[in-house]
Amino acid sequence: MTVVTRFAPSPTGYLHVGGARTALYSWLYAKNTGGEFVLRIEDTDIERSTEDAKQAILDGMQWLGLTWDHGPIYQTRRFDRYKEIIEQLLQEGKAYKCFMSASELDEIREQQKLRGEKPRYPGTWRDRTDHPENEPYVIRFKNPLEGKVVINDHIRGKIEIDNRELDDLIIQRSDGTPTYNFCVVVDDWDMGITHVVRGEDHINNTPRQINILQALGAPIPEYAHVSMILGDDGKKLSKRHGAVGVMQYRDDGFLPQALLNYLVRLGWSHGDQEIFSLNEMIEHFSLDAIGQSASAFNTEKLIWLNQHYIKTLPASEVASHAKWHFDEEGIDLAAGPELEKVIAIQADRVKTLKELAQISTYFYTDFENFEANAAKKHLRPVAKAALENVRDKLLALDSWTPESIQQAIHATAEELEVGMGKVGMPLRVAATGGGNSPSLDVTLNLLSKDKVAERINKALTFIANRENS
Repeated sequence: MTVVTRFAPSPTGYLHVGGARTALYSWLYAKNTGGEFVLRIEDTDIERSTEDAKQAILDGMQWLGLTWDHGPIYQTRRFDRYKEIIEQLLQEGKAYKCFMSASELDEIREQQKLRGEKPRYPGTWRDRTDHPENEPYVIRFKNPLEGKVVINDHIRGKIEIDNRELDDLIIQRSDGTPTYNFCVVVDDWDMGITHVVRGEDHINNTPRQINILQALGAPIPEYAHVSMILGDDGKKLSKRHGAVGVMQYRDDGFLPQALLNYLVRLGWSHGDQEIFSLNEMIEHFSLDAIGQSASAFNTEKLIWLNQHYIKTLPASEVASHAKWHFDEEGIDLAAGPELEKVIAIQADRVKTLKELAQISTYFYTDFENFEANAAKKHLRPVAKAALENVRDKLLALDSWTPESIQQAIHATAEELEVGMGKVGMPLRVAATGGGNSPSLDVTLNLLSKDKVAERINKALTFIANRENS
């Protein structure tokens, strides 16, 4: 048997982190078993589904690298198939037309509540044939009246539901459109889904779906219902906890590798290991190792992972994601050094790619002003001689390497009989516009000799103006 899993979001909003984790678990299980992964867009809620939300799901999946073998499949394009199966169930006496009005059903449910009973449809039209003409109706599935549905859930173990607890589910609305629970069943059957990984909020749907599958003579998938993700305050994760949409993490400067590594550990573990490459996740993943308890989202842990990946991934891989942030900052990467070289010297200085772009602008574009505090402290008249001396030595260099640059700075300090900081700090502010940068030898090496000299001259003008003011 080939394992076939699916991720089936509803396009009523962004792809949130809970959905992304479900998608990841489903994807990993397919990859671990050599199976296939289906992306299905459950857009039967036509009023709430939007094109923007559909695109946000595709963007989020692609950014995370969770590629699909089949899809995206849209439910709204399969209405003829649903109608065909509903007609089959009617013909076989496994479904029926119900003419009860919504107000009549509401009244019945109110009475049931008053009697302390569970509100449910009482099966009024289940066996009736006196159908009125030209009256609106829904189509309901004839749920078994006896027996139990047994689910051997990979995460929650054995779950039993008595069929007497379930009423006859509406599978087609009065406007002729099929309902969510029914479409899911037909889709899972047609697509050969063998394992359904989804949120615990779907547990109540599972027995109903199993009963419909059995009525169709379709195979029953295995199920794994994952617990919800909580905020660090123990409440359900929501916008008040910060970013919950996957693409917001991209916008905030996180690497997909970091988010995937973080999400996989929100409920699943392999020994005490914390850092997982994608290949390691695939190799070790199993549904039975997912825990039952809810997991709390910890942004600090995600930031720690992001820093780890920025520092340890090949610079070319980081650059492929960092480029977007430089574009957002309006930085022309063609105007400066290779991005990989900038990443190599900046990686251990930042927490996010957004921060990386923001602190690296001086490599690609001239700054209008020096950072005020740094200039006040280091671009003083006393720094004039050091800047002039080091400028001349740098301009005289035959080879522009970190070693030769360092030698020029050192020679200036020796010649003027001052500490290295008396040369290095004014030079740093002059070349980068601020008081923080990687070591000067590698920083200046990524700037051209002429650019460094031009910026030193700018700093000398600043000092002269300061002297004369």
